[in-house]
Amino acid sequence: MTTGGSVESAARRAIRELKANARPPGTFDASRYFRTTESLRFLNVGTPVVRALGKAIALDRRDTWTVGDALAFADILIADPHLEIKGIGIVTLACFRRQFTPALLGTCKRWLATNRSANWATTDSICGSLIGPLLLRHPELVPVVKRWAAHRNMWVRRAAAVSLVRLAARGLALDDVYDVAVALRPDGHDLIHKAAGWLLREAGKTDPVRLERHLVAHGPAIPRTTLRYAIERFPAAKRRELLAATRPGRTAR
Repeated sequence: MTTGGSVESAARRAIRELKANARPPGTFDASRYFRTTESLRFLNVGTPVVRALGKAIALDRRDTWTVGDALAFADILIADPHLEIKGIGIVTLACFRRQFTPALLGTCKRWLATNRSANWATTDSICGSLIGPLLLRHPELVPVVKRWAAHRNMWVRRAAAVSLVRLAARGLALDDVYDVAVALRPDGHDLIHKAAGWLLREAGKTDPVRLERHLVAHGPAIPRTTLRYAIERFPAAKRRELLAATRPGRTAR
């Protein structure tokens, strides 16, 4: 891809190049794997191709684009119904992370709330590649993301948890991490249960004692999917102990 031209023309070229790599789906039913709405489409292009193309675009434009240009590029691509095209926009924008400002959070929330990311893969990519790095640079935004746990859109609610994973793994903002996990506990969707469990598991990396204490205290009220994700890094004997101590019907201590 050559340098120069508008953001819009770069987006068109990226779409053409990615579609040129499209493959027949074969026996793999991506829609069942991603459990998505019917509006999502797939090119059956592997993740390495998506990442390589996104990084190549960012490298090609690093001297001519600002983070605003990269954001405009991503905004075009994330509106496309194809999973992989959405991914190109996110990967390219992520390469400009050193220029991220707090204003990015509003754009990410708009993508989530308007179902531009109505699947777990795109949602998690936004959280891990964009919002997570933004929160590490601007921890004052954590309370904003924390409030997303009460949002009516399930992808925004999932993002409330997944966006904090990087911080949790570093032992940062743990009070907020546990507050989000508690706020998501009554949610009826298993993709939210899994996200909350993932978040708790990462929090346990630096403070396993606190995680165990939390699980024992609240275990019977915690969805079992959340619990099983949360205890994955404990030794097998400890996992069995916690599953028994937190089974439904037991009174929390």
